[in-house]
Amino acid sequence: MYCTLSASLGRRTVAQNARVLQRASTVLRLGSKRRAAGRSSQLRAANLARTFATTRAVKEDATEPEPREVMEYDVVIVGGGPAGLAAAIRLKQQAAKEDQEINVIVVEKGGEIGAHTLSGACIETGPLEELFPDWKQQGAPLNQPALHDHMKLLTEKHALPIPHPPQMSNEGNYIVSLSNVVKWLGEKAEELGVDVFPGTAASQVLYAADGSVQGIVTNDAGVDKEFKPKSTFTPGIELHGKVTLFAEGCHGSLTKGLIRKLKLRDEDKFQTYGLGIKEVWEVEPEKHDPGSVVHTMGYPLDYQTYGGGFIYHMEDNKVSLGLVVGLDYQNPYLSPYKEFQRFKTHPFVANLLKGGRVLSYGARALVEGGLQSIPKLFFPGGALIGDTAGFVNVPKIKGTHNAMKSGILAADSAYKAIVTEGKGEGGPIVLADYEEAFKNSSIYKELYQVRNVRPSFHSPLGMWGGMVWSGLDTMFFKGRMPFTFQHPHPDHAMLQPAAMHTPIDYPKPDNELTFDILTSVSRTGTGHAENQPVHLRLKDDSVEIKKNLPEYAGPEQRFCPAGVYEYVDDEARPGQKRFQINSQNCIHCKTCDIKDPSQNINWVVPEGGDGPQYVDT
Repeated sequence: MYCTLSASLGRRTVAQNARVLQRASTVLRLGSKRRAAGRSSQLRAANLARTFATTRAVKEDATEPEPREVMEYDVVIVGGGPAGLAAAIRLKQQAAKEDQEINVIVVEKGGEIGAHTLSGACIETGPLEELFPDWKQQGAPLNQPALHDHMKLLTEKHALPIPHPPQMSNEGNYIVSLSNVVKWLGEKAEELGVDVFPGTAASQVLYAADGSVQGIVTNDAGVDKEFKPKSTFTPGIELHGKVTLFAEGCHGSLTKGLIRKLKLRDEDKFQTYGLGIKEVWEVEPEKHDPGSVVHTMGYPLDYQTYGGGFIYHMEDNKVSLGLVVGLDYQNPYLSPYKEFQRFKTHPFVANLLKGGRVLSYGARALVEGGLQSIPKLFFPGGALIGDTAGFVNVPKIKGTHNAMKSGILAADSAYKAIVTEGKGEGGPIVLADYEEAFKNSSIYKELYQVRNVRPSFHSPLGMWGGMVWSGLDTMFFKGRMPFTFQHPHPDHAMLQPAAMHTPIDYPKPDNELTFDILTSVSRTGTGHAENQPVHLRLKDDSVEIKKNLPEYAGPEQRFCPAGVYEYVDDEARPGQKRFQINSQNCIHCKTCDIKDPSQNINWVVPEGGDGPQYVDT
C-alpha cells in the first residue's frame, strides 16, 4: 500500500505535529482517489531527515497569502510512471546496498499509481531485470510472452503480409498492461521506503535565487472555477530537493515550461508527436491467439498521413488493439478517433472483434521525434527522464525500456552526487554525468541507428517513400549513413487550411464494433471535480472563433479523442458559434496543447487525482 506522509517534524508540540500532518495529507490528497479495496493509510515513523518550514502561497483575488508547508528531500521525482519509479527504486536499492540513507519522494497526479498509464504494450524486460533480476518470482504482472510477429499492409478490404524491420522483432518480450506493471513498480518502491504520493499534482517549478531548480509546488486544493478559495481551500506544499527529476511523460505540463525557461533545446529543434488510441477487448476464445503481435500500415490512413495499427493478444482472451496517428497530419478534417473506429471495421480486424466486448478505452500522445528532438537532459538542480525527454524508439514502437533505463542512469548520477560525493549543500547539483551516461548507453545506440526513419516519411512519396527508406535503413544501413534527416516543422504548423481539403465523411457508429466518442470516454473512468478552475487554459478567448474556426474548420473538435472541445450555437448571438470546453471529459492526452494550430491552448494540471482511471491499459 502507498504510504502517507512520513517526517521528523522538529521542535513542535504533538498537537502542532498532528495539524501539519493533517494539512499535508489533505493537500497531497492521499488516499482520496484510491480504490477502497485493499488500501489503507499508514503513518510510518521516519528515521529519515525531514524538515518542515513555512513560505507563503499567493492566490488570485486573495488579500492575505496562505502559508505553505515546506518539505525537504534528497530527491523529488515528478511522475509515477516507469521512468520515475525506476529512478526511485534504483536510488533506494543503491542506498540499501551501501547501508546509506537517501530520502526520495514520488508525486503522481493520477488518483492511484497506474491510473494515468496507457500503452500498447509489448515491452522489453532488460531494465526491469536490472532492478529485479527475480521479477518473475516476485510476481511482476508480465504473464504473456510475445510468441510470433506479423506485419500487414491494409488495403480497404485486404491484409497483405509484408516483411517487418528487425527492430520490430518481439522475441523475448512480453505483452502487458503497462498500468498494471506500473502499479506493481509503485508497490515495490513503497516496500523499499520511497514516499509515494498518488493524487498529487505538481503545478509549479521552484527556482532558487541563482536560477537553479529547487523543487516543485503541489497544486492548491479547494479553489473554485473563478480561482477563488472555497471553504476547503488548502495551499499546496513546497517539495524541495537536492535533485528534482522530471518524469511527467509525454509533453509534461512543467517540463514544457522548464525547457523554454532554461533553453534546454535549440530554437530550431522541437519534439514531434503521435496520438495513440487504444481499446482492450475480450474476444471469443476460438479467435484468441495468445502471444500474437500484429502491426499494420495503410488503411484507414491515406499515404500522406503517418501512422499504423497494432493488435496484441494478451492473456485471458484479452486483446489490446489501437491506432497511432502522427500529429504532423495536414488535413484539418481528419479525426484520429474516427480513423480508429474505421480501423476496427476492416475485415481483418472486424472478424477478430465480432462477438467480443470492449473492456476499456484510452488515448494519449506519444513522442516520435527521436534522437534529433531530445533536449539537453540536465540543468542545475535536476534532470529530465523518460518520455518527458523523448526516448521512444518509433520503428520499434517501444519506449518503456528506454524510459526505465533513463531513470536508472539518472538515479545513479544523483546517488553519486548526493551520497558518494556529499554534494547539495553548497550549491546546486549538476548531473552532467547523467547526459554522458546516456550517450554511452543502449538508449543512445538504438535511437541513433533509427534516427532517420521517422523523418523519412516527410518525402513527397509519403508512406511509400518512408517504407522504402525505412527498409533500407533498418536492414542494411543500420544508421551508418553520414547524415541526419530533420523534421520539417512542429506538428501544429503542419496543419493546412481547410480550404485545401475536402471534409471526410465518417460512418456513424454501429455500437457493436464502433462507438460514439462519449461512450468511449465513459470507459475511461474519467472524472473531474466540477467547481475547480478549468485546466485547459486559453491564452486568448477569441482565437478559436476568429481564426481556428474560419481557417481550419475548428480542428479541436476532431483532434481531441475525448469530446472536450465543441463549437456550439451562441444563444447570445443568433447565427454565430461559440467555443465550448467540456473539461470534465479530458483524459489527459495532451493532444490539444500539441496540435492546436494557433498554440492557444495550455494544458495544466487539474486538482490531484482527477482524470482517467485506466484499467488493464
